Amino acid sequence: MTLAKLGLQITNPNPSIGCLFADDSGDIVGQGHTQRAGGPHAEVMALRDAAEKGHSVVGATAYVTLEPCSHHGRTGPCCDALIQAGIKKVVATNLDPNPLVAGNGFAKLRAAGVEVEVLPPDHPLAIQSRELNIGFFSRMIRKTPWVRMKVAASLDGTTALDNGASQWITGPEARADGHAWRARSCAILTGIGTVLADRPRLDVRLVDTPRQPHLVVVDSKLETPLDAPFFVAGRAVFIYAAARNDTKQAALEALGATVILMPARNAAGQPTGKVDLRAMLADLGRREINELHVEAGFKLNGSLVREGLVDEFVVYLAPKLLGQGAGMFHIGPFTELRQGTALDFKSTEMVGPDLRVVARVLGRDQF
Repeated sequence: MTLAKLGLQITNPNPSIGCLFADDSGDIVGQGHTQRAGGPHAEVMALRDAAEKGHSVVGATAYVTLEPCSHHGRTGPCCDALIQAGIKKVVATNLDPNPLVAGNGFAKLRAAGVEVEVLPPDHPLAIQSRELNIGFFSRMIRKTPWVRMKVAASLDGTTALDNGASQWITGPEARADGHAWRARSCAILTGIGTVLADRPRLDVRLVDTPRQPHLVVVDSKLETPLDAPFFVAGRAVFIYAAARNDTKQAALEALGATVILMPARNAAGQPTGKVDLRAMLADLGRREINELHVEAGFKLNGSLVREGLVDEFVVYLAPKLLGQGAGMFHIGPFTELRQGTALDFKSTEMVGPDLRVVARVLGRDQF
């Protein structure tokens, strides 16, 4: 699993996979992890490592954190490489949820006389591997990204004062930790309100990263400024709108943005003036976004929560009370407690002076 984590920030949209080979004595003779999309997968990197060290893998056992692929995609099939190398046995944590693989890799290995062992779903390593690649599993099975919402607030839930002041409620350690969550995502989502009020860059600056996530902006009226700080060379920007504005669209696209018209409609089929958020997530799934990291204001946060589109929350609570101001989400009011969103606390941890709570919407990971 340690090897798999090494690829966490570089393999998107592929899963982050680790592989090692052990001989009959249990000695490791080769190891590797998946590289950038289009580059070698973990199995091929482990084979190269063994060759460079002068180790034979004939008769060795391969331990891999996902089923070896069996199809020609950006690279050739990994199961073919293992068969040709003379691997005797493959131990994998999970079946690959990609419909192009989904058991075909295991079948191909067994047909070639390779013994295959798949860990049970409740095995700790199987769970860790799935968690590491939960966005990939989500996109392959649900066809939408795993949506993780980050919020920084005071202990009483205030994210900004009435005058808009919000920098900084939490400390530098929490802000760096938030950038680490940004770094593992495929894309960062925000709303036009945040863009206009804060002029954010919404990139990864406080931790080292080999790539910047894409940016997604929900901008119903195409109000995104042409001088927004996030327009930088080489970074993909997707802007979802609800109303046409050909002149503004052309200007944004000249800056490299992709503008997608995706208006929501009410039960009568009339446009609401808002972006269809559910359709947007499906579109991002088609664009190979595995993990979508949300950093937005309480209005867009509330819309995503109300529509049941958020899978997980990463909330930083500062040890201070700020009283009246903007909250985390604009939802409710409810008339019954059961109308609220049920959560499962996954972890609580001190990050500097602040408390980080990771909570998952109950049942959202059962796919």
